[in-house]
Amino acid sequence: CFSADRTGHAILHALHEQLLKSAKSVKIYSEWYMHSLILDGDRCNGIVVSDIRTGAVEVMQARAVIFATGGYGRVFNITSNAFAGTADGVMSAYRAGIPIEDAEFVQYHPSGLYRQGILFSEAARGEGGYLLNGKGERFMEKYAPSRMELAPRDIVARAEQSEMDAGRGVDGKDIIHLDLRHLGKARIMERLPQIRQLGIDFIGVDCITDPLPIQPTAHYSMGGIPVDKFGQVISDAEGTPVKGFFAAGECACVSVHGANRLGTNSLLDAVVFGERAGKVALEYAKTVGHAPVNESHEKTKVLELFEEIFQQDGGECYNDIRNEMKTIMTENCGVFRDADRLKVCIETIQNLRQRYKKGKVTDKGKVFNTEVYEIIELGNMLGMAEVIATAALARNESRGGHHRTDFPKRDDQNFLK
Repeated sequence: CFSADRTGHAILHALHEQLLKSAKSVKIYSEWYMHSLILDGDRCNGIVVSDIRTGAVEVMQARAVIFATGGYGRVFNITSNAFAGTADGVMSAYRAGIPIEDAEFVQYHPSGLYRQGILFSEAARGEGGYLLNGKGERFMEKYAPSRMELAPRDIVARAEQSEMDAGRGVDGKDIIHLDLRHLGKARIMERLPQIRQLGIDFIGVDCITDPLPIQPTAHYSMGGIPVDKFGQVISDAEGTPVKGFFAAGECACVSVHGANRLGTNSLLDAVVFGERAGKVALEYAKTVGHAPVNESHEKTKVLELFEEIFQQDGGECYNDIRNEMKTIMTENCGVFRDADRLKVCIETIQNLRQRYKKGKVTDKGKVFNTEVYEIIELGNMLGMAEVIATAALARNESRGGHHRTDFPKRDDQNFLK
């Protein structure tokens, strides 16, 4: 069915509807947090979680585990990702010894709302929207004359960043105008109703009469937990499976997106590989029983993490650490990268990880202590940020969402695997 520029929203509603229909057989753990995987050799036997409402730590034994935990755009300053995009799933796999694949490939979307990152869909340019710099010029003619605004996201994002870096942003700021006025009210209301409403709700701008202020925005992680085409997590280049562990969506790296995802393919990815992972996990679960798990040992590791945070009595502010991480990742590991900036980025992140150990939590309680969970998420983001920057430094070429100004060309001989 046609859902204008609300395709993802429609899929989300359909999924939620089906979950409600299956309420007798599907239990939803609302306000629970997943801390770690339980691995025994090459087999996954469950997860360790905690109830945010009470602080209680529990082990969930499972014959099969599927991660659909999303990406990690929150490590950047301007992102379209939800507040939950803090790398929790990917980093729990990493801590369990599973490698992260293609972490350097982070896509910047060309049309995020200025300073907020709220996404204005690809549909805006697909319907014929113009991108204008501070001089009112359709600058894409200089960067992709044959495709103009319809060029791939990485090309458009770099073009926007180049215009802003050259001082040609709107009003001298990091702003590009997305102009839809020439499409007319009828077409905007039929094809782009969500974009119009977002502009009105968040900045009071009606795209029927005024252009929308946008900027490149960290949007999608092409890398993630390595999986095969059925969502089976693998632990090495030879495709060795981690039995009972599956992943799908943005947290997984199949990799059908390569170095630069095309528009709407994240939804296709989630639908196709989510279904595949579910079917394969079900068939696997039918063949095995629950493995023995030392629940006390697994719970103790998480309880010690909580205690370590509660006992820290340093002078560092976690919010400052978070903001500094986001800033350095955006400035030094964003649309444009080079070796010098990446080395500074890695050094800064490593320093922030040391400062993280010297913070102080103000809420010592267990009941709905959101502060401590934000601190745990920050730890995951710092780890993920270092992985991204380190991988970006190691890839001495430009490809898709990863652009090195000191290595502006592709190097298929060394990096096309």
